[in-house]
Parts: sequence; structure tokens; C-alpha cells
Amino acid sequence: MSYLLEEEKVFKDPVHKYIYVQDQTIWDLINTREFQRLRRIRQLGTCFLTFHGAEHSRFSHSLGVYEVTRKIISQFERNQYEDWPKEERLLCLCAALLHDVGHGPFSHSIEKTFGTHHEEWSCRIVLGDTEVNEVLRRVSPTFPQEVAGVIAKTYRREIVVSLVSSQLDADRMDYLLRDAYFTGVNYGTFDLERILRVMRPYQGHIVVKDSGMHAVEDYLMSRYQMYWQVYFHPVTRSAEVVLNKIFQRARHLYDDGFAFRSLLAPLPALFQRKLTCSEYYLLDEAFMQTTLMQWTLEDDPILSDLCSRFLQRRLFKYVTLEMLDASMLEQLREQLAALGIDPVYYLEVDFPSDQSYDIYRPGEHDEKLPILLLDSNEQLTEISRKSEIVRSISGIQMGKYHLYYPRDLLVKHLPELDPGLRRLFAL
Repeated sequence: MSYLLEEEKVFKDPVHKYIYVQDQTIWDLINTREFQRLRRIRQLGTCFLTFHGAEHSRFSHSLGVYEVTRKIISQFERNQYEDWPKEERLLCLCAALLHDVGHGPFSHSIEKTFGTHHEEWSCRIVLGDTEVNEVLRRVSPTFPQEVAGVIAKTYRREIVVSLVSSQLDADRMDYLLRDAYFTGVNYGTFDLERILRVMRPYQGHIVVKDSGMHAVEDYLMSRYQMYWQVYFHPVTRSAEVVLNKIFQRARHLYDDGFAFRSLLAPLPALFQRKLTCSEYYLLDEAFMQTTLMQWTLEDDPILSDLCSRFLQRRLFKYVTLEMLDASMLEQLREQLAALGIDPVYYLEVDFPSDQSYDIYRPGEHDEKLPILLLDSNEQLTEISRKSEIVRSISGIQMGKYHLYYPRDLLVKHLPELDPGLRRLFAL
């Protein structure tokens, strides 16, 4: 069972002004140890090394996604839309709140190295021996499975899943506005209130009145700009490259039996890919940054150097390449190795790409639900068929190759460098 709080709880929020909690279940979930852990996980990973204001947490973002979802549902209920399943209200709110509960510290870097995925961990936390699971089971014995189904996008009702995870969902709407606010840029701003007013439940889908198409175009353009100006910023990517190399080196050393001076729990379980939910709870950014500090004292010079680079923001520099020449890259690796610079850990090619909007093609399985416009004749049209702006930013956005390297190490070997290498790196 679920009950309303005797007194509504309110969070002051810089993006939404106020976040309102009326349900006892939501309040109890917020106060679980697993959700409180999100205060210790940055929303934007390494982006704080580029935009110093980007210190906001997964906790504040998760509350924001909950609030956007609450506003959408409130609008549906006020207007008494027949196609909205009122009995799914609490499920939507819980899934919105918990969708990121499985994020780890610098999560995408850890995911890449250790084969984890935050959505899988979110489901494990929802279903496992956790305080979150205990709270959800108070609603009903099957409620945790339903919440996990929404997070995993396997729940039987599309309309519920699409509120939390689609191409026009509460998650994206909050993180664009929140990330723009804390990074200090204007790219991510759009008219949230207008979009919320034109959203409708219709025949099992979340759709948009066609009069609101321009507001959705603005939202998609904001997403496009945020990816290329903030999320894919080359300095942020450099920090991610260094962090990836740290985890890659640490795991290689562990597998080779290296005697670490410092390897606190739960790192052995992480390296072995045997983490329990209780061990995963211990992984936050304070722990990982302490670990990186300790690893600067390790006897392995590569691990020590990479950790020092990350903590002191001595990141790799980059050169931009229009095309990637595999033979040139191999020669480059050989030349670095000849100088005593291990190319596995000190050279990386990055090619960021993103789909601002996936055009729906009938007959194809599309995990990212399309944005549908509803006209006055109650006809549905996929947005890219009406919007030239959406068509222009749809599909994979092609960027340029960035070749990351340690400029300071190359400068030390300047007399030994091949002339072609000097030209490439402008040394």
C-alpha cells in the first residue's frame, strides 16, 4: 500500500524552483542509503575539470527527473485524459526517482573497463537485499519487479516507460536544463513548461500536440548543442581518456598479481567482477579519488603518473585529424614505444558521435521511442516528417578524430623525435 504524507515535503531546487513530495513511498525512497549515496556521485563525471561549476550530483538530477514526471502526470490528471492509466502514477514516480540509482563514480569510465552498466545495477539495487527494495515491497510484493521493468524498458505499458526513457522524457528534460545551469552555458535551455503543456497520453503513447512542435524542435536543438559544446568537449574527453587508462592499467596490474600498496575493499571484488549490492554501495567518488591519490604512491610508474595527471589536471593534449590513417597510427605507436612511452596508456584516438534524434522507420525495431505529433484530426505523425529542423540533426552526427597524447613527455624527447612526429604534434 501507498499513503500520502501528512505534510507535503519540499526541496528547494535551482532548476525547478521547488520539488514537491506528497507520497510516503517517495519520501522513504529518498531517505534510503542507496539513494543518499547519489549525493556522492557527480552528474557529469569528469566535466568539472572543464566547467568548474559542474559539481552537481546524481541525487539532484534524480529528484529533478522525479519532479518533471510528477508535473507531467499532474497535468494529465488535472485534464482528466482518458488514455492516462491513473493506477500507474506511483510506478512512474518511483521509476523516475530510481532510474539512476545504479550509477557508479565516473560511471561511464568504470563501465567501459569493468563491463558494468548503470541500468543493470539500478535493477539489481531495486530487486536486491537493499533498503530500496524494502521500501518498494511495502507497496506490494511485485512492485520492485515492476519498477525494475520500467528502468529496463521491459514493462508491458509503453506509456509508462516513455515518461522515463524515450526521446522526449523526463530524464533528458531535466539533465539538459540542470547541466546547462551548472556549467554556465545557454545551449541547454528550452521552454520546459510549454512542452509539458502540449504533452498528451493517447492510445498508449505519450504524444505532443502539433502546435507544440516548435518547442520540441528547440528542445532537440538544445540537446544537439549540449552534446557538442559540453558533453563532447575535448578537454572533458581528455580527462575521460586518462581515467579510462588508469582503470585499464590498474586492472592489468591486478590480473598480473601486482602487489598494490593500497587496494581497499571493494576494489578486489570490482576487479573480479563479483560486486554485491552492499559492496557497490561503497563505490562513490570520494572513495575513488582517495584511491587515485593512494595510487600516486604505487611502485608502478605508469599507474602513478596517470593518477597524478588526473588529480592535478595535467591532461593529455590533442590534435584534430580529418581522417584516421591506420598505418600512420601504427608507426606512431612504434615511435612512442622506441622512446620508452607505452602507447597503450599514452596514446588514444577518440571519435565522439551522437544521435540527437533517431528517425523512426516503420518495420524496424526502435528502442528509442519516436516523438509523435497529434493533429486536430487525431492523426499521429512522426516529428521528422513535419520538421526540417529535426531532419537536419537526425542520424549520427559526424565529428572529427581527436588524437590524445602526453605533450610534456614528447617535449622531453624533442631531440629524438621523428620530424613527421614533430609536425603532427606541432612541436
